[in-house]
Amino acid sequence: MQSWRSWHRPLVLFAAAMAVMAVVSAVGVLADDRVLAGSAIWAKPFKFAVSFVAYALSLAWMLTLLTRGRRIGRWAGNAVAAACLAEMVIITVQVVRGRRSHFNNATPFDAQLYNAMAISVVVLWTGTLLIAILLMRARIADRASAWTIRAGVALALAGAGLGFLMTRPTPEQEAAADAGTTDVVGAHAVGVPDGGPAMPLTGWSTTGGDLRIPHFVGMHALQLLPLLLLVLAALAARLPRLADPLVRLRLVRVASGTYAGVLALLTWQALRGQPLIHPDGATLTAAALVLGASAAGAYAALRPTPLTPASHSTGPAEKELMS
Repeated sequence: MQSWRSWHRPLVLFAAAMAVMAVVSAVGVLADDRVLAGSAIWAKPFKFAVSFVAYALSLAWMLTLLTRGRRIGRWAGNAVAAACLAEMVIITVQVVRGRRSHFNNATPFDAQLYNAMAISVVVLWTGTLLIAILLMRARIADRASAWTIRAGVALALAGAGLGFLMTRPTPEQEAAADAGTTDVVGAHAVGVPDGGPAMPLTGWSTTGGDLRIPHFVGMHALQLLPLLLLVLAALAARLPRLADPLVRLRLVRVASGTYAGVLALLTWQALRGQPLIHPDGATLTAAALVLGASAAGAYAALRPTPLTPASHSTGPAEKELMS
């Protein structure tokens, strides 16, 4: 394991700054009684800061695993850190001004800030894509680790990409634009206005779909899948089946497929304007299918590795590990 001192420094410094920002925002939530779009005005920078801490540290560590294209990876990491910092600066400036940061076209200055945020998101996504490509080419000895890291980055890219769905104007906004009013273009919620009844802490809509849910879940595959592998490794001392590297490889493949299925389900649910906590029969049926497939996959992954004749130089288990 690489020492944390070898991690990508700009991303580590950015994560440290976001940890401080999370504390400042938490104080703001308690001390500032202003409300914007139905939430405490400092709730957005708090949530973004916490999310960016996890995201930046994950990428900073993954960049130490590169065996090719390290210079490109370093510059891609710099671009991601700069883009994230720009987004947080704009969010904070708008909080201080008491204005919306996302989707805000009320004044030319607000529109310029929102356009700058859009550019920063494109830079962030492109930088992460370059890192993902480099990780695909990296030689990582442990197959389960390699699969987990690559799947985590790929799913994070998908989750980040879902954010672009929020930039589309709603039917109400299109009608307002036809009438010459374009203060807000884009929305988190689907089927209901932003700022309505919401879940505590997350702020996700309880009356309509919310695209922030798949966006959040997808981006944090970057942390959750590697965390799963760490848990499997920790349990290996007590559960002998998990000591088999082939079993761990199979399990993380199942977990990655399950994660992708859940991400697709959450996206489908949100786009249909359905709240997370009020699924209909179709959503429950799809969730049962994902759960059933996951359980069957986990059962198959835990099956004993078949013994191979001594005369065979490479048996089925070894071939699967090398695949």
